[in-house]
Amino acid sequence: MKLSAIDEYSTFLYHQGTNYASYRLFGAHFSSRHRKSCVRFAVWAPHAQKVSVVGDFNHWDDDANPMERSSQGNGIWVAYIEGLQEGDIYKYAITTASGERILKSDPYAFWSEVRPNTASKLTKLHYTWRDKKWMESREAYDSYRKPMLTYEVHLGSWRRGEDGGMLTYRDIAEELVAYVKDMHYTHIELMPLCEYPFDGSWGYQGTGYFSATSRYGKPEDFMYLIDHCHRNGIGVILDWVPGHFCRDAHGLRHFDGEPCYESGNPILAENKEWDTMNFDYGRTEVQSFLISSALFWLSQFHIDGLRIDAVANMLYLDYGHPDGGWQPNKYGGRENLEAIDFLRHLNAAVFKEFPQALMIAEESSAWPLVTKPVDVGGLGFNYKWNMGWMNDMLRYMSMDPLFRKDNHNLITFSLCYAFSENFILPLSHDEVVHGKHSLLDKMPGDYWQKFAGLRAFYGYWMAHPGKKLLFMGSEFGQFIEWKYDDSLDWHLLNYPMHLAMHDYVRQLNEYYVDHPELWEEDCDWSGFSWISCDDNDNSAIAFFRTGKDEKDSTVVLCNFTPVVRHSYRIGVPVKGDYVEVFNSDAEAFGGSNVLNEGVFTAQDVPMHGMDQSIELTLPPLATIYLRLTEDSKHLLEAHESLDEGPKA
Repeated sequence: MKLSAIDEYSTFLYHQGTNYASYRLFGAHFSSRHRKSCVRFAVWAPHAQKVSVVGDFNHWDDDANPMERSSQGNGIWVAYIEGLQEGDIYKYAITTASGERILKSDPYAFWSEVRPNTASKLTKLHYTWRDKKWMESREAYDSYRKPMLTYEVHLGSWRRGEDGGMLTYRDIAEELVAYVKDMHYTHIELMPLCEYPFDGSWGYQGTGYFSATSRYGKPEDFMYLIDHCHRNGIGVILDWVPGHFCRDAHGLRHFDGEPCYESGNPILAENKEWDTMNFDYGRTEVQSFLISSALFWLSQFHIDGLRIDAVANMLYLDYGHPDGGWQPNKYGGRENLEAIDFLRHLNAAVFKEFPQALMIAEESSAWPLVTKPVDVGGLGFNYKWNMGWMNDMLRYMSMDPLFRKDNHNLITFSLCYAFSENFILPLSHDEVVHGKHSLLDKMPGDYWQKFAGLRAFYGYWMAHPGKKLLFMGSEFGQFIEWKYDDSLDWHLLNYPMHLAMHDYVRQLNEYYVDHPELWEEDCDWSGFSWISCDDNDNSAIAFFRTGKDEKDSTVVLCNFTPVVRHSYRIGVPVKGDYVEVFNSDAEAFGGSNVLNEGVFTAQDVPMHGMDQSIELTLPPLATIYLRLTEDSKHLLEAHESLDEGPKA
């Protein structure tokens, strides 16, 4: 890694908030000075009286390796130490303005001790990448018109070793990538891996924004995992948490005895709901720190995208605060003006260097223009989690089918705003913990109905506009809630219904990836059209998806009741022969095998505003897909060449 000189230019950029590679300036770097090998240490501690580098190598003696104030930057301290080796541990011993001695981990460390130890460790970040083909392909990658089917993973609990211990990055790489490929996922999303002290925080309360957690091995081992994903055609998204950080004494809070990374105003600094600290986004040094972290993972670790956690907590000053427990902005509003500017700054910086990166907002409010460009007033992300869709659908699917007809709007309302942003439809870890039940256990009814309801839901979800994300374990119907300190219940695949669910999801995923109509026009009305959205009495809906080529089209029907609907007529967009190509009620998937066999020829019976229709059977608690037969497609193509045929 190329080192930045501690000179007037680089420190000016840092203090201005535009040093986007400040990890080259700060931290511990193997270097040379006066023709001798050494490690250069640099840290920002503007309120400190004294700073020293301490570790096992100098018996934690504050006087052995004192740092000097740099003449090039306000509050920057520097030291050069010879004789150190990769793997040596260190901290900064800081004498505060009040004379107190505190020990802090390096905010820019690339490696850390395994918790519960908290020291930083020296490393050179040496890895030989073998993903050149993937990295070159990213330059022309258009995610909006490509399938994006993401498998969300918590590395510590996806699968454990025979002794019950966590697998390493390298151990998990072979198994995870083979599994993801077999299941036809296009991406994995890793829950936070920036170093964090408490396993129960799942990584969402971090201390090391440049340090891949040592729970699973060395930074180079994490690089190997990403490299292995890329060489097998799998993109990697990393959960990244610039919204708040933990209060632990060795971390960023009161870094030099006074607020550096958080506001000096406790009302703005403290996030009492999560017992964490909020970053001070108006402080330029914090901007350099956080944007450098984002670009660090994208550049040095070849990460393909970042999912930004808890954006609503950043945007709203009153988020999670009781009445009277928050402070309005200078205009008297609840918007966090500094955070808004920071997010725009972040996304502009990322897309300037990585135009094809995925910047995904986990944003739960109705904030407008989240995925619109900064120059038109947007926040600048390119995707947003559709939390409204997720909440509506999980509420709907959790209901007894008897009551669904009175809540039909929950499955149709999302299309009122489906194209206002570029959405991802998440079924994430947050929905299967803390008493919310697993996805399977949310489904009402008996054992069979739970599986049938979940299959129907997945079929609808896969055909709905928007990219897709599913949390691990949900693909085979994990019954219990997710546990971060144990393996998924893989033994459930020994039971027929769980194995059938697993096969169903694999085949559903394959259908999605292979059919452009389900992802090519995700962000525009041209790819979606209702057939029937108002049959609340039967709790049934019908629509079709179309790709850039109008001949690529899938008709989708959903029956959200356990009642078989015989002689069910729907309008179809094109006159021709239709066949059922996917049915969640198939016996092979654990269903009752109410299938629509044979060919269904569209009749000249107007229905749902269309000139032709077909009549078929809706299986119980099921989603089915229909397509024009190949013969009908060829006929349609011939008609369209004469400008006579109907348009889908």
